[in-house]
Amino acid sequence: MKKPLLLSLATIAILGTTNVSAESMYDRFQAMELEMKKMKKELDELKAKQNAVAAADEEEDEDEVSSDNKETASADDEEDEGEDEEMTVEEQLADIQDTLSDLNKNTNGNHIKFNVDYRFAVENLQYKMADGSKQENDAFMTNRLWLNMNWAATKNLSFTGQLAYNKAFGARSGASDPTNSSFETFDWIANENAYDDTLRVRSAYFLYKNDTFMGTDVPWTFSIGRRPSTNGHLVNLRDDDHAASPMGHNINVEFDGLSSKFALENVTGVDGMYVKFCAGRGMSNAAPRFNSAPYADTTSNSAIDLVGLIFTPWSDGQYTINSQYYYAGNLIDVKNSNDQSQGFKTVGNLHAITANFVANGIGDGINDFLDDTVFFISGAMSITDPDNGQSMLGSTEAQNGYSEWVGVQYPSLISEEGRWGLEYNHGSKYWRSITYGEDTNIGSKLAARGDAYEAYFTEPLIDDILSLQIRYTYIDYKYAGSNGFFGSTSGNAMSINEAIAAGNGSKVVDKAQDIRFYLRYRY
Repeated sequence: MKKPLLLSLATIAILGTTNVSAESMYDRFQAMELEMKKMKKELDELKAKQNAVAAADEEEDEDEVSSDNKETASADDEEDEGEDEEMTVEEQLADIQDTLSDLNKNTNGNHIKFNVDYRFAVENLQYKMADGSKQENDAFMTNRLWLNMNWAATKNLSFTGQLAYNKAFGARSGASDPTNSSFETFDWIANENAYDDTLRVRSAYFLYKNDTFMGTDVPWTFSIGRRPSTNGHLVNLRDDDHAASPMGHNINVEFDGLSSKFALENVTGVDGMYVKFCAGRGMSNAAPRFNSAPYADTTSNSAIDLVGLIFTPWSDGQYTINSQYYYAGNLIDVKNSNDQSQGFKTVGNLHAITANFVANGIGDGINDFLDDTVFFISGAMSITDPDNGQSMLGSTEAQNGYSEWVGVQYPSLISEEGRWGLEYNHGSKYWRSITYGEDTNIGSKLAARGDAYEAYFTEPLIDDILSLQIRYTYIDYKYAGSNGFFGSTSGNAMSINEAIAAGNGSKVVDKAQDIRFYLRYRY
């Protein structure tokens, strides 16, 4: 084999010309290494054939060695030159392979993966206020970008991060509104709010996993960082995303904390049983950097802490039962106009419980339509715990709130890959969820004290790379304060009539609807 031919093949491998379908840099490096192995194999086969031919020639001409000694010597010299040339090619191939190995070590060996998730959306937003007036935006357009990264350093330890921005087209004219503009970049909704083009960290955490825990047959994980706590279970269906950790019925915000999951199936024999412990901090009580005592506790607000437990007693792949409890301490509300200073005040604590049942396929082989239909029902309860002298949701006493949520997602009848979804949820007067990060621009539908209806259609256009969705959300509020904080300034659960009587009819939404269309690119 000649040197130019081998080098041409090496060049083809490096440039990836023979692997134009590779989907990522990781795949391209894998393909290049495979190409190198093929080339090496071909070289070995050619050398074996040459050796076999040389051996046969040597045996055939054995009797003529003396008479043709000079010619044979000359032929041997040429053969040696060819072998030297081939050895030179082998050395160059070895150098190339070493280079590829180094590249592969930095990619394949560490499992680095990058992908992009971009979404363009246009929405028609309509509000009917309690006094009968209307507010609207006929075409609110947004860009949302997620840059995802994953790095598995070992089989047990990995890192996941996501950078994001979410902004309206152009500059927002109302961004300087002094009344509520300070909440635009509030930490819980920093990337769910359509604000500016600043690239922020949406999640960043490491994950450790192992197949045994302290010698027991219990697979477990531990993770700490900025957690993926939005688009949780059930709410992820209409968002066309993989489910994040929490139950989306009563918590859906960006959060900093830790979690540890223990799979109990091996020790209990119950399909899919697991328990997950979670804890985090929603606001740090810390003085400014250039204070006399930097980052020390202040007297303004106590730190907001949250602890929770997720327990799945059964999940066989088709039917699943989930439950979740959390306690959030030192929750806040905005100060009212009578306070001497602006900002937040601590008002109390909150207990929250939810449980749901999910059927990923209805029945057993009845028909293809039911096999591919998802049905769920979820119930939740919130219990306020006001601090002494403080008021939560309009009451100085502990109040129970309730919410129910039912939904179904089924195959499209007008296309092969599309999905339809229908959902309904209802919240009572004192219902309070922490779902500010929900992907609904008119306000969290799951936080609604009243009735919310939703219908959507999602259709893949090009495989799972490009998709579209049309979604309609309608909320009929029975009480105010659904999207406020936890006190009685912004979260007061007064009825619509009470809001009108208090002179707040122009500030309280009675009914809201959102018609949204998006195009989404993921690769």
